[in-house]
Amino acid sequence: MSITVKNISKSFGNTKALNNVSFTINKGEIVGFLGPNGAGKSTMMKVLTTYHQADSGEAYVNSYDVTKDKKNVQKSIGYLAEHNPLYLDMYVKEYLNFNAEVYKVNKENIAKVIEQTGLGPESPKKIGQLSKGYRQRVGLAAALLHDPEVLILDEPTTGLDPNQLLEIRKLILEIGKEKTILLSTHIMKEVEAVCDRVLIIDKGCLVADKRLSDLRKEEEQVLLVEFDFRVEEAFLKKLPYATNVINTGGFIYEITFDTTKDMRAEVFDFAHDNELKTLQLSRKNKNLESLFTELTQASHS
Repeated sequence: MSITVKNISKSFGNTKALNNVSFTINKGEIVGFLGPNGAGKSTMMKVLTTYHQADSGEAYVNSYDVTKDKKNVQKSIGYLAEHNPLYLDMYVKEYLNFNAEVYKVNKENIAKVIEQTGLGPESPKKIGQLSKGYRQRVGLAAALLHDPEVLILDEPTTGLDPNQLLEIRKLILEIGKEKTILLSTHIMKEVEAVCDRVLIIDKGCLVADKRLSDLRKEEEQVLLVEFDFRVEEAFLKKLPYATNVINTGGFIYEITFDTTKDMRAEVFDFAHDNELKTLQLSRKNKNLESLFTELTQASHS
């Protein structure tokens, strides 16, 4: 395992930031770490990167104990903090050279990470002259400088415009071919774009640890259907597996089914048998965002 977390808890005063959290991440996985603001994501990142020490529990990175073997943990991890700390008056190569000297890293790695992160055309510039997207690339280059096996990214796309966001996502996917990546974010589309597995945390508790493919299988099926006249919701609830019916306006209905079976044929046949004309029939599957909302709201009750 690249990362192993066992029953980690951490409090700040009376606030329980992490409550008995456990998970493992295999080598080569790109895992999304989702949660509302204040859920405990950054605290977990800081425990794994040895910035904070947990009150109880154990955590290992590349089999190194984050409490007892901090130096080897730090050597194993590349970390991009949420607020990417950069020296804006430094040139890109100068900054990476500075980092290489501080961390005693082979300076031959500088050219490699510049190429890896696509910084070549911008490398002669001062960091302060770069766009937010390229500043994030500088942060990633610095995190990759010592060729770590694990990369921890805390909100790496915050504040980026749509084009910059797509570029960073592509870069993360490319890096993920060689590294284990834990990507902390509160943006669902981020996880859907680059991850094949998700951890969801809320109020310090882990509320889900699943592959995205499995989560999608668990989605309720939602169909949008338009008839040629008004139909009572109770009548449509007679459809097999129907759990909820909402009239969204006019003659349009949103019908939720508790099944993975495609219910469009059933709805069409039901309408035909009851002398209803179907003017529109389409699927409206729930996405990770709605599943996330359900999970985090459920943990509040």
